[in-house]
Amino acid sequence: MTTVVDATTLSDFCSGQIHDAASSLWPGEEIVLGAHAPSVTGYVQHIEVGGRPLFAKHSLLGVSLVSVMRGSCGSWEKVAAEQAAYAVAPASLLQREAAQLDALAVGGLAVARAAGCGGGVLFTEPVTGPTLADLVFKSPERTGELLGRTLRALEVLQRPVVAEQADRAAINERGIDVTFRRKFNGISGRAYLDHLGQARLEKRTRHGVAIVVRQVIARLLRLRLATPALGPAQVLYGDLKPEHVFFPDGPDELPVFIDPGLQRGPAHADAAKLVSRTVLSLIAAPPPDGTTAILDGIAAFVQEQLRPMRRASGGLYLRKLLVTWLMDTTNITTTYLSAPVGLPLPEHAGAVVERIEVVCTLLDRVSALLMADAEPAASWRLALSHVAKAANR
Repeated sequence: MTTVVDATTLSDFCSGQIHDAASSLWPGEEIVLGAHAPSVTGYVQHIEVGGRPLFAKHSLLGVSLVSVMRGSCGSWEKVAAEQAAYAVAPASLLQREAAQLDALAVGGLAVARAAGCGGGVLFTEPVTGPTLADLVFKSPERTGELLGRTLRALEVLQRPVVAEQADRAAINERGIDVTFRRKFNGISGRAYLDHLGQARLEKRTRHGVAIVVRQVIARLLRLRLATPALGPAQVLYGDLKPEHVFFPDGPDELPVFIDPGLQRGPAHADAAKLVSRTVLSLIAAPPPDGTTAILDGIAAFVQEQLRPMRRASGGLYLRKLLVTWLMDTTNITTTYLSAPVGLPLPEHAGAVVERIEVVCTLLDRVSALLMADAEPAASWRLALSHVAKAANR
């Protein structure tokens, strides 16, 4: 698959837009652009405005940088022209994210403070301290406790001020199910898979990965339709990655959240994303001695969610969580594999690509397990045992 824009052109464009937006929001202040923070979604850059450190996030048409570079939105000239209108649209992705940060702060959740938003760029104050991912791998024995504290902090999402914002300006495009259906349904989905890994994998590996990924996707498309809904939709954080959760005051204090994607969805979805990304990090870079403790912590965290449920509801929750976990892992790993070589990947993403055959084996085994329709608790235990094997390969 050819690219419509190279990484240097993309970077120069986004940096220029960030500088222009900062100059417009803070006229007369000295603007100093800093280092780019690698990402496959938006363009993120450190910046100082009048000596004040900020993070600047730029969004091209509300889609991933990989999609833009691969031509999913048309030619680069078309993207650049349409971006001018998108940047000032009230419903643009980052305008919604800024509004969500404000609503979350009012609702009582500790979040990154939005410093300004305009010209297609969101500026936020930096949040310091270790992330949830950092703490899990530093203290594996605290995994269950840390995951549980994170999810309990999000109980404020159901408060009216937050729920009203989620209903008024949801960021549904960050939902796992929405992303999965968008990427893999229809002719465009088949074309996407035809070129999977073309720039990142050698030919033989790419061929094997493509076969497995197609089989996994086919299973998951069937499983998501065959699994009934689990109660009414509730407000979700929507982009609950471990690297989006900070503990600036230490692991015993309340977390601080960045990059929300508030939306209505099934109760298990936020937990499923935490499980998906923690497992993916574990496989990409297994700690020397912490695999068992991390998996025991994940099991304890999920058991905590099951505790107030009846047996039938708990079984359905586990099945939904397993399917959603696999969907999220498939979403993000295929995005990494599709990234053009010139696009810098986060360190974690590069490690996932290096271990992609192990990741695919896990996806294949757990999705096959779900197709067998075994008892949910047994499927969950077996899934975690497959993770342990993958981490130790």
